[in-house]
Amino acid sequence: MCTRTEGVTRRDAMVAVAAAAAAFAAGSLPLGWTRAADNKTRKVLFFTKSAGFQHSVVTRKGEELAHAEKILIEMGKKNGFEVTATKDGRIFTREKLAEFDVIAFYTTLDLREEGTDKSPPMPKNGQEVLFDFIRSGKGFVGFHCASDTFHSKGDKIDPYIRMLGGEFKTHGKQQKSKILVANGTKFPIEGLKEFEMTEEWYDLYNFNPDMHVIQVQDTKSMEEDHYKKLENYPMTWARKEGKGRVFYTSMGHREDVWTNPLFQAVTLGGLAWAAGNVQADVPSNFREVTPGAMSRAIKDGTA
Repeated sequence: MCTRTEGVTRRDAMVAVAAAAAAFAAGSLPLGWTRAADNKTRKVLFFTKSAGFQHSVVTRKGEELAHAEKILIEMGKKNGFEVTATKDGRIFTREKLAEFDVIAFYTTLDLREEGTDKSPPMPKNGQEVLFDFIRSGKGFVGFHCASDTFHSKGDKIDPYIRMLGGEFKTHGKQQKSKILVANGTKFPIEGLKEFEMTEEWYDLYNFNPDMHVIQVQDTKSMEEDHYKKLENYPMTWARKEGKGRVFYTSMGHREDVWTNPLFQAVTLGGLAWAAGNVQADVPSNFREVTPGAMSRAIKDGTA
């Protein structure tokens, strides 16, 4: 028996999802594939608080929204997402987060502190509220410096880093790098392919090896010896956290990256999966596609 919600039957929804999956397997994605099969708009909270360094793409001029905030909001309008941008950490209560389907972070350091931008911090239990939100079946998307947030202390891996899947260590000068597609990934990103881009590329570590690597940093294509001495490592990935879905990409430092179609395609793929609009298997492939990064993995990170 089919149930009907806003003119779309459950059977219709299943057919739509199956069609999208078939189209992806064939190497293309249908127009509007990021939208939910039930046609409901998914709500995204874009949290851009800077407790440490504040990037220019999330720096506001007075009350005017920042560059990245404006772009994600506009991308959302065209692709079935209603994006709310805030720097106010007081939103991290179970009651206030209940209306959202996905939380996206462009953040730095300990968000329970007022920090650089002087916006209100998260409550002291903000991390736990975030984890409960995700594990209940919701989504999380991290951009760039989301990995420079809630740092580990020595050998004690912060639970946020474990959830996200990796941690910022350092970066060199902005430069061009080749980005590879991980062998075997079938993650739904329109036009997913190898490309080159100028960006502030992060040197990441404390990887959670249960991740599904989507894009790989080709360190040999980079200029500085610091990077060339590293083995290829994950740059974009997805992983499950309880019933929830976690997606991260290290891209997003520069203003022109936010307007780049390749970055926007990666972002929309991450949002669509995190929101549950599209389905994708995300088995751990960390050891197979980035074996040189094993020395940088946390030791007890398997699910």
